[in-house]
Amino acid sequence: MSHDPLSFGLGEIPEERLRLVGASGRPWLEQLPGVVAECVARWSLTLHAGFSDLSYNYAAPGVRADGSAIVLKVCYPDADFRNELAALQLFAGRGVVRLLKADASRGAMLLERLVPGMPLSAVGDAERQANIAASVMRKLWRPAPPGQILPSVATWIDHMADAAPKLLPGSAMAPALVERALSLYSRLSATASEPVLLHGDLHQGNILSAQREAWLAIDPKGVTGPAIWETGPLLLNLLAQPADTAANRQRLDQFVARLAEELGFSEWEIRAWGVVRAVLASFWSLEDSGTAWHGAQTLADLLDRPGH
Repeated sequence: MSHDPLSFGLGEIPEERLRLVGASGRPWLEQLPGVVAECVARWSLTLHAGFSDLSYNYAAPGVRADGSAIVLKVCYPDADFRNELAALQLFAGRGVVRLLKADASRGAMLLERLVPGMPLSAVGDAERQANIAASVMRKLWRPAPPGQILPSVATWIDHMADAAPKLLPGSAMAPALVERALSLYSRLSATASEPVLLHGDLHQGNILSAQREAWLAIDPKGVTGPAIWETGPLLLNLLAQPADTAANRQRLDQFVARLAEELGFSEWEIRAWGVVRAVLASFWSLEDSGTAWHGAQTLADLLDRPGH
């Protein structure tokens, strides 16, 4: 077993985590080597070098004593972690990476490693991407759990509506864009399907090729809401740059049309929910970093005006 925390890629944890959580993040980072070493010993792991593209949490590949491939993920133990853990437990490996062990008090999860682990973004054809994503979505969806185990899409939108009047003045995010999203959401939610358990952040980088199944999801946010909400992050990540070009319109049109065909939603519904999701993503960026996502307006316009 490997016990040297310095070999676990801990130096890859970015300052971004500290910026998001403030002063409480510093003790977490200082304790992280000990938490990792404790997990290694308790779960009989040999860890390899940490992943190089970490954003907010620690993750490293490795193997268990029986040789099976794993990923150790240690998160800041906040609501986001608790929601992810709950979602993984509820999904129970269906359509998503399998949770093998967890220590909620430490923010630690032992996950199966998805091999070869190619992201869906590496599949160039938009229609094939849509086919694969739709197949994963159908496996994930199930009735929403009872009670308030997870947040809902409605709570996310309500928070944006409540916080926007204080946050938007002086920012680069146009109030009209938020008003547009809230108006669309009101219209869409009136006829939305019964809430289901959702991944919540099912974009092309969070769907990986695997062996247990051809494609599986990773890193669920854990949320409940109408099934069509799941299509939004895919639209946000489909275009390398959300510029208003003929090529982007064609790619978006092809992707939306295939999703609609595969999932039984109308193209207008997918586009409208996509506008809401794009604006929410921009709002979250403004809330977290003080900078709105500049592509939200362009993507919303692209979704509003199909190219065909």
